Amino acid sequence: MSDTAGGKQAGRKSGTRRRQVAALPWRADPVAGLQVLLVSSRETRRWVIPKGWPMKGKLDHQAAAQEAYEEAGLDGRIVDTPVGDYPYLKRLKSGAARPVTVDVYPMEVTGEHATWPEKGQRTLRWMSPVEAALAVQEPELRDLIARFAQVELPAEERPAPTLAPTPVRVAFDRLRRRVTALWGRR
Repeated sequence: MSDTAGGKQAGRKSGTRRRQVAALPWRADPVAGLQVLLVSSRETRRWVIPKGWPMKGKLDHQAAAQEAYEEAGLDGRIVDTPVGDYPYLKRLKSGAARPVTVDVYPMEVTGEHATWPEKGQRTLRWMSPVEAALAVQEPELRDLIARFAQVELPAEERPAPTLAPTPVRVAFDRLRRRVTALWGRR
């Protein structure tokens, strides 16, 4: 594990698929055993791991650690090579979807900040590896978490993933929240 060495900076694009980097935050709790931290996405509120675009001047694993701080207030030791990757569709502000591949770097959490840049915008939850794997939407991320934690997910406990909300649903939900906020102010 490394905080500063190794990793890759090049290869942000692979064909037409863009690449993001993510931290897989974990800790070994004396009572609960291995735990994985998931964060909610800001728009759809689904469970994800902290992720973002590669950053100029940072190696990919360093950018993943930065995302873990910004989205969840975490410090830790991050591995400088990815444990795997997974694909997903990134919803753009325009409503279009772009295919993205996410490189995942395990991060042993050594500290949690009381405040961080996106505090209040996301929900954080420590979960067992099985709970975390079953909570995420992307099947490949589900399998990656299970492989990392060396746990088996029985076929009957692997429900089909639910589809992400459509751009129309996201826009409608935003509009509903705004109308509700304005209505409540009168």
